[in-house]
Amino acid sequence: MLEIGRNASACGAFTIGLRSVFAAIQPKYCPLEFPLTQAFAVLKKAQLVESFPQGLALKVSDFHFDLPEELIAHYPAKDRSASRLLHLNSQSGQLDHGVFPDLLNYLRPGDLLIFNNTRVMAARLYGHKPSGGKVELLVERVIDGQLALAMLKSSKPARPGLQFELDTGILVEVVERREALYLIRLVDECDWNAVFERIGHMPLPPYIKRDDEKVDEDRYQTVYSEKLGAVAAPTAGLHFDQAMMSQLKERSIDIGFVTLHVGLGTFLPVRVDSLEEHIMHSEWMELTADLVEKINLTRRQGGRVIAVGTTSVRCLESAAKSGALQAYCGETDIFIYPGYQFQVVDALLTNFHLSQSTLIMLVAAFAGWDNIKHAYETAVEERYRFFSYGDAMFIDGKT
Repeated sequence: MLEIGRNASACGAFTIGLRSVFAAIQPKYCPLEFPLTQAFAVLKKAQLVESFPQGLALKVSDFHFDLPEELIAHYPAKDRSASRLLHLNSQSGQLDHGVFPDLLNYLRPGDLLIFNNTRVMAARLYGHKPSGGKVELLVERVIDGQLALAMLKSSKPARPGLQFELDTGILVEVVERREALYLIRLVDECDWNAVFERIGHMPLPPYIKRDDEKVDEDRYQTVYSEKLGAVAAPTAGLHFDQAMMSQLKERSIDIGFVTLHVGLGTFLPVRVDSLEEHIMHSEWMELTADLVEKINLTRRQGGRVIAVGTTSVRCLESAAKSGALQAYCGETDIFIYPGYQFQVVDALLTNFHLSQSTLIMLVAAFAGWDNIKHAYETAVEERYRFFSYGDAMFIDGKT
């Protein structure tokens, strides 16, 4: 274990040899201009250093960018595939502008695209307390027919035993507080999914400043969504229509599916200054043995594994935590930020993400923060649309 210390002078003394050490450890992923903070992050994860020198630890503020409010997409494009596409070559930093169907030009026969087939629940519900005060629920996870975990918004914190009515008189009781969530239960009804069907609203993210509408019932779901359980869409997949899916097959580009039910782990803001202190909320995922076999075959035949969205990345990398990709079904709290060494993903299709979010940290880990910052600044200049209903970005990996 290298003893680096925690002061600026130690940092300066160590800087000269750091890049050569780092390049020897990970030559494929470390260009000479690799940011020093990212180099230390990799060395720390490899347990070659104990801590960052003071002032070098990665901060949330390191991942800030300025975004004009008018570039946030509040509605989807007229057609799913009508979005724009920004292509980033991570090795050269080159950017190319196009439209989403141009993605096919960057794919090769034998590539494997991995999609997240989760389906969004109509999990936003409205009601009132016996006092008449308003209550808003966002059900994060259904535990069984009657029990669920939810975010609860009301004028005062809810206490265990509180009962309130949802629209149409459905009675709900607060069982207990669990960190940022509440355990709640249906008093008379026996199935949360039936409640969603009757009175649920599509849980649009807060930066879409409007109520959900009929259009969201279709466009805030992917065309291949199958397994109900998410409270936010895997948005990179929203650009694919059935015609695009068919074209992948016609071009001998294979597809596979993982499931990650998007929850608090994906969309909660980072509330600490240092990335090392952030703890991700766990989310349920599944990657099957059949998909492991397909991925391994793709690799043997020289194809690339391309993740469609950051949730697909987190599934794939979670299942490879042991060093070898394995089938997995259960919880993941993986937090990917600069310094992470990718095991599975060769290229990434993603949307544009919020400043200082865990998602922009993930894409910075994949392509390098300098590349991502330049790409985002360019996207702002070129008036791309941002976030869930916005435009897309295709990123070639460094290898």
